[in-house]
Amino acid sequence: MIHPPILIVPGYTNSGPDHWQSRWQSANPSYHRVEQADWNAPEVTPWVAALDHDIRNVSAPPILVAHSLGCITIAHWAERHPDAMSRVAAAMLVAPADVEGSNAPDAVRGFGPIPRTRLAFPSVVVASTTDEYATIDRARDFAAAWGARFIDIGDAGHINTTAGFGPWPEGERILASLATEVAEKRTDS
Repeated sequence: MIHPPILIVPGYTNSGPDHWQSRWQSANPSYHRVEQADWNAPEVTPWVAALDHDIRNVSAPPILVAHSLGCITIAHWAERHPDAMSRVAAAMLVAPADVEGSNAPDAVRGFGPIPRTRLAFPSVVVASTTDEYATIDRARDFAAAWGARFIDIGDAGHINTTAGFGPWPEGERILASLATEVAEKRTDS
């Protein structure tokens, strides 16, 4: 079974070397990271443009694996490029950041309001009951608006290195399941 390409979509300040996104990329050299010009001063238009560039330049529709502000970048991309959604196979949206929330850093507030465009590809939102950057109810609301399956993994903070998520086998299983779903869907077509 051939799996689609994987695009890693980090959030604000990028994902450091011990973050699960970086570990997955190190273990899988074929995974590609969407690079941003400035990880510490994010701007929605350049971030969406970088994502769009990479989506349009992979060999096949990719699975997007996003964390935090990366999830919101995907939501903005979908809103701005509805005609291009067929270029994406699926998305795993982990700990979407509530850029409209009271705990959001000032640097990310320009990503509000958060788009509610329904995603035209299979997607899953993975969220935590103790995420300081989005309540579980907000994450559930994002999933419903985007048409994504919702997974509550309990007390897991922001699902990042600080919360103990360097290795994240459960996340790898979620991604593998999503990749299999996409591959089986292509075989049925």
